[in-house]
Amino acid sequence: MAQLPDLAINAQAITKIYKDGKPNSPAKKALDTVDLQVPRGSLFGLLGPNGAGKSTLINIMADLVNKSSGSLSIWGYDIDKRPRQSRAAIGIVPQELTFDPYFSPRQVLELQAGMYGVPPKERRTMELLETVGLADKADAYARSLSGGMKRRLMVAKAMVHTPPILVLDEPTAGVDVELRRMLWEHVKELNNLGVTIVLTTHYLEEAEELCDRIAIINQGQIVACEDKPILLNRIDSKKVVISLQKLPQTLPTALKAFSPEVIQPSASSSGLTQLAFSYRRSDSPISAILSAVASAGLEICDISTEESDLEDIFLQLTSNKAA
Repeated sequence: MAQLPDLAINAQAITKIYKDGKPNSPAKKALDTVDLQVPRGSLFGLLGPNGAGKSTLINIMADLVNKSSGSLSIWGYDIDKRPRQSRAAIGIVPQELTFDPYFSPRQVLELQAGMYGVPPKERRTMELLETVGLADKADAYARSLSGGMKRRLMVAKAMVHTPPILVLDEPTAGVDVELRRMLWEHVKELNNLGVTIVLTTHYLEEAEELCDRIAIINQGQIVACEDKPILLNRIDSKKVVISLQKLPQTLPTALKAFSPEVIQPSASSSGLTQLAFSYRRSDSPISAILSAVASAGLEICDISTEESDLEDIFLQLTSNKAA
């Protein structure tokens, strides 16, 4: 048995330059020496603003766009030296719904499997439809499916040749909350079965919840590529909000050193007086803050904390790059 690669996708110095062919017209560099490594078995997030280069990179992986320079391996196969094997190792779920609406889901998958040269005896049509929750719609017209069902059919279509890598390009765009949740359950099941998932999405909370490693691309360059916990720790700020039964007219001296923001009952969500302390996590002053509140004799009713999330990191990285 051949040894499985450590990296499902390994991109080295990928550059893509588009030329419009007009005299004296400047070329557009969509990707600028992109390095990207996707570990085998991961649920990997590829995030970036519109026009950052995500779709160009995915289209290069799918062999729909030729790179200008650099090297790319899919499941250990160089896309230039072994294109047939590299294409067979990846399934792409595009943003657009691409299937004949007059075909049934069964026919859609059978046709796609035939295009990949999968012998009839080795096809997994009903198994895939069951995996994405469409077995009961196997013989219905595809046009009669709901938006969420069509998205799930696209996932099944990308899996007919049993690729070890599945790329989902904005799979929940225009899908309601319930159907989005169902789709993610199916994606997690696939990942649990060993399929490497690469996800692009504008819903950052989805990426934060689902992905174990995240890359952020901006203006054609990778500006971050780290395990999720490391990425989320990039912003050192943190806030703790303490709700008090009553606060003296004058702020106790022990608390002044922490420069808290006083939130009056009329402005607080709890209807209680609140003290909001902002600090650096690396300084770890939370115990000192609580000790100061206790020494001032203040009665604590509730404590809540606010930490930076993926959206904060995303905005910081893409805004700085754009600046």
